[in-house]
Amino acid sequence: MDLKEGIPLHKQISDWLKQEIESGALTSDEKLPSENELSQKFDVSRVTVRRALQTLENEQLIYRCQGLGSFVTDQRTHRSFSILNDFTEELEGSGLEASSKLISFEQVDISDQKDLLSYLDIENKKIAVQLERVRLGDGEPIAYDITWMPIFYGQLIEGYNLEEATIFKILEDEFDIPIEKGCYRIEASMADESLAEHLKVDPQTPLLLMNRISYTIGEKPVYYQKRYYRNDRMVFELMAERRPTNTNSDEELPFKEMIPVFRDNK
Repeated sequence: MDLKEGIPLHKQISDWLKQEIESGALTSDEKLPSENELSQKFDVSRVTVRRALQTLENEQLIYRCQGLGSFVTDQRTHRSFSILNDFTEELEGSGLEASSKLISFEQVDISDQKDLLSYLDIENKKIAVQLERVRLGDGEPIAYDITWMPIFYGQLIEGYNLEEATIFKILEDEFDIPIEKGCYRIEASMADESLAEHLKVDPQTPLLLMNRISYTIGEKPVYYQKRYYRNDRMVFELMAERRPTNTNSDEELPFKEMIPVFRDNK
């Protein structure tokens, strides 16, 4: 392809790559030519190539992994673990409109569930608020979650439209309660009959299960949540650095927040 005068070079390169993707010449998760290869192919600087790739990344057509290169995005929504997001924020940039279907909102007795009491830091109490929701993108199910909250936070969000607003947004915007960090555990799971019905998949379909505790100021747990994602609709990405060899300081360990906190009480 010969570049034309009068049209920004980076736009011509991004348009060419977009055409390669849309025609199927470049397929999902296929690696794109390197910046150096593209620079030589079009006889332009690597800065120009980077601008072209940034355009494609902004349009969710490619994703980039530092040190590995650029890859064609599949049809799933890609999100990173480097920032704690609520469901609406997870779908930002995907072109999908986030909403929820509220299944239940009730107070439940969890006195016999020591793990929940520990996660919520309410060992001296028996009751928590439990809510169940199907999470939707353009009206189609992407995830199903069940959330447990201490009574205090549960009563604050009661009465709000939980099919449109997220827990994070309600607490932060309406009550000035910031969500400061979260701890995750990710594992494989299978859809039972109930999950299959909610998520519109076949029973025994593999799912991605995310366990999460979210904290406010003073490391007070706001909720513990189990969210089941359809793995054909969502994928998460993580980039980590190797621990420096010249330090013994825990403060320099990347992703320190991902130390295991979800333990079986056996």
